[in-house]
Amino acid sequence: MSSKNREARVYYGPGAFRMLANGDHVLCAVTGAVIPLDELRYWSVEKQEAYASAEISAKAHLNR
Repeated sequence: MSSKNREARVYYGPGAFRMLANGDHVLCAVTGAVIPLDELRYWSVEKQEAYASAEISAKAHLNR
């Protein structure tokens, strides 16, 4: 089964993430924007969620 155009299930660890279910993207927890896995740079290990940018990540961290 192709993982193209499919949301991946991901475990977010410190400094790296691990695929739990194949896909080619995740969704930003704040905006819902599609984040291709090869562009995923920002996430919360504690909340287990991804962010589309450093700015969104910082705002999410400050608002918890």
